[in-house]
Amino acid sequence: MSFELPKFTREEVLEMDHKYNVHSWSAQASLTNIIPVEKSEGIYFWDYNGKRYADMSSQLVNMNIGHHNQQVIDAIKQQAEDLCFIAPGQAVGTRAALAKKIVEWAPEGMTRVFFTNGGADANENAVKMARVVTGRTKVFSMYRSYHGATIAAGNLSGDPRRFASEIGGAAGFVKFEGPFQYREYFDFKSDEEITKYYLYMLEKQLIAEGATNVAAIHLETVVGANGVIIPPDGYLQGIRALCDKYGIFMICDEVMCGFGRTGEKFAVDNWNVAPDMITFAKGVNSGYVQLGGVIMNEKVASYFDDHVLQCGLTYQGHPLACAAGLANLAYLEEHNVLDNVKKVGKVLGEELEKLKEKHACVGDVRYIGLFSALDLVYDKATKAPIAEYAVDTTGNQKKVLAKCKELGFYTYGRDNVIQVCPPLIITEEELLEQMKVLDEVLTWADEQFCK
Repeated sequence: MSFELPKFTREEVLEMDHKYNVHSWSAQASLTNIIPVEKSEGIYFWDYNGKRYADMSSQLVNMNIGHHNQQVIDAIKQQAEDLCFIAPGQAVGTRAALAKKIVEWAPEGMTRVFFTNGGADANENAVKMARVVTGRTKVFSMYRSYHGATIAAGNLSGDPRRFASEIGGAAGFVKFEGPFQYREYFDFKSDEEITKYYLYMLEKQLIAEGATNVAAIHLETVVGANGVIIPPDGYLQGIRALCDKYGIFMICDEVMCGFGRTGEKFAVDNWNVAPDMITFAKGVNSGYVQLGGVIMNEKVASYFDDHVLQCGLTYQGHPLACAAGLANLAYLEEHNVLDNVKKVGKVLGEELEKLKEKHACVGDVRYIGLFSALDLVYDKATKAPIAEYAVDTTGNQKKVLAKCKELGFYTYGRDNVIQVCPPLIITEEELLEQMKVLDEVLTWADEQFCK
């Protein structure tokens, strides 16, 4: 007899989920409003009652080509028919071909790929490689960053989600402040001023920590989950120069912002910067099967020609995931999706600026490509956030997201920030339709928070 996946009712899904499944980043007893998802297509998904939601966060900013892309599904099926799994020690066509394609996409000088299962272990292994190759221990990372929830990735992270990883956790992780133009105390007059200040402070800290003890500066090219914070012009170039000056590896986390999210193949391409390593996941195959990795330049890669690479994961470079990656990147190229990101991203920026002008609760909007966020405030003049960073007790963020969900605009955010990061295939018409919904949400928020 052939096996068929069972069909479930809405009630069965919710009952089993509540009884047996544990959800991340949540107190389980408070999970009373979970969406039981039945199907998805393009930029939308539907619950069991037939309600449609526009996926304006691409789930966790990873379904770059949208839901139910038949090209990717067919590639997974084809690979499953040929070879479902083989251990990493063997050579597999899809794994090798995807590594080649990623290197072709990457900035000049990047030569090899080490595959992982996702973004957190990509960052874990990048840190390990940097320490082994340099013989140094300390790793600098930025406050307000997020790099994952495993021990090293958690300690790299600069938001409150790192605290559990710090309990008996790893040593050698040093945090530094990066530029966040909207919430600066000083009145910087230009990108040049803010860049000069933060690079000066970073170099002072490197010297104070012993620059010859620092293996890597590890940062998100564009800060993602903590508010889409875009570096000012010259900042990443300055980081590159500091790394070169002190023999430090520059590692850029592009788990969210890579593979077309900003309108370029990698976000670093916006500033013509070539890091020593780029970590990736999510957009490489739009999350159809979990996959991540580290792209490295020849300086890193060649070290392991005659030194054992003490890194490995059972499922790294899984054939099904790599097949999905090949189909995903082919789709992005064949359908000129990056051009769409630039075109529709321009419209997104214009619409966000209109919402900022119209609504009292919108203090700031930040956007690059189809990567954007709104900073919600009680008052534009004081910039007082509707939810305080890391210490919020108001529940205001949950209220805003609940209103979004009620109106079929599905997204997420942290503290006082909500993300707008739709699939890269979204059309201008679809975007404008959803901006009307967001306008309605913000009208409600004005009444709630800005009386």
